[in-house]
Amino acid sequence: MQISLKPCKDPSTLASDCLVVVCNTHFGDVAKAVDQATEGTLSALIERGDFKGKVGSTLLLPVVTGLRAKRLLLIGRGSKDSISDADFDKLLTAMINTLDKQQGKDACVLFDNLQVEGRKPAQLLQRCAQLLVAAQYRYTETLSKPKPASTLRQVTLQGSNTEANRQAVDRGLAEGLGVNVAKRLGDLPGNICTPDFLAKEARKLGRKYEAVKVSVLDEKKMQQLGMGSLLSVSAGSDQPARLIVVAYQGGKKGDQPHVLVGKGITFDTGGISLKPGAKMDEMKYDMCGAASVMGTMNAVAEMGLNLNVVGIIAAAENMPSGRATKPGDIVTSMSGQTIEILNTDAEGRLVLCDALTYAGRFKPASVIDIATLTGACIVALGSKAIGLYSNQDDFAQELRDCGEAARDRAWHMPLWDEYQSQLDSNFADMANIGGPEAGSVTAACFLSRFCKDYRWAHLDIAGVAWRMSGSKGATGRPVGLLCHYLESKAAN
Repeated sequence: MQISLKPCKDPSTLASDCLVVVCNTHFGDVAKAVDQATEGTLSALIERGDFKGKVGSTLLLPVVTGLRAKRLLLIGRGSKDSISDADFDKLLTAMINTLDKQQGKDACVLFDNLQVEGRKPAQLLQRCAQLLVAAQYRYTETLSKPKPASTLRQVTLQGSNTEANRQAVDRGLAEGLGVNVAKRLGDLPGNICTPDFLAKEARKLGRKYEAVKVSVLDEKKMQQLGMGSLLSVSAGSDQPARLIVVAYQGGKKGDQPHVLVGKGITFDTGGISLKPGAKMDEMKYDMCGAASVMGTMNAVAEMGLNLNVVGIIAAAENMPSGRATKPGDIVTSMSGQTIEILNTDAEGRLVLCDALTYAGRFKPASVIDIATLTGACIVALGSKAIGLYSNQDDFAQELRDCGEAARDRAWHMPLWDEYQSQLDSNFADMANIGGPEAGSVTAACFLSRFCKDYRWAHLDIAGVAWRMSGSKGATGRPVGLLCHYLESKAAN
């Protein structure tokens, strides 16, 4: 999709398949000009009550005189002078859904002096570009008759063609592409999206962008490094584990990188601690942390950010077999710490802990791990907020602020020492579960034991990584949050 900027002097001269005007019943300059060009059509619609301007309401005029545009689409913005972030997303979603149904090739969007609380115009353009691109996603790989692709190819947004605005649009485009990369990988079934498949996708990324270098560690190399915890998860599977490292160098050679670590369990049966059969198909989404790392690395490379980023994906399949790890087994992690595995379905932390230890060799400026880690996080926060943990409160606040800016929100959860004792074991340095209480917290406590030497945060995305209703599908979260964080760290 192409997204361009153009200041609006006379909306009647704009040629497009659809002219979109975001307005209410109190016309701004743009709506007044459209009303005048159409000989009072907008005023008549309002007088008849056909358009009341409520947030997200739509009215499409498939034929309109006085404009060069073929169609006119009115999007309600509410009666207030400024609107909230949520209302802005609501009206953008309504606009995108309506445009998608019209099968037009291009559109021109006029915001008519729209103001969003606490947002600069460039931020609105970035969000609009991101949602437009993300809405282009269609899952196609395993469908004989996939849903038709969107015909929308070009969108012109009302805005000055300044460097700041162009950069905002470009970043929104890149973020949207990254979200779609994550959604595609998440939606693929486990018989296609294996650890080796993820490695191949990473190598494609390395071939696409000169600044990206990819290396893949096989099980023999991981064994040599002492990754007994990660390898305990793949022991029961015919699919070998892979540790995938995607390194982007956009900064100086000696600059400390920011490291993203993704849980990549390409299918999770629970292992010997077998999950119930209901909804087990959704466990193909247990690699959405890895998918978000891939999507973010794609976006970072597309934006050409001036910083160094390393993405680490711990990819494995958790299956039961005669070779599978058993409850009560004890393994030694790369850090040298021993772990009593009381439940083989608490496997995400077992692959992440070795990946987090491996991350230390990059001398990172920061490390963020992303994982569909615990059902307990869904109980605590539902399907809206990401569970956010950190060993430094200021880092947690920074990421929370980035989530607010990206409309990809997280909530800071406790990581108190008082919870650590729940992981005590009589036979190893720690157990891999902490009992029925505070399951998301004790999982984060487990990970914190491998991150003491650097600035670290953990994002539990179990509740937000995919939609669990009839519209089942990956969401691409938290690519938006991660991109905003890395953008904030990039040198201008």
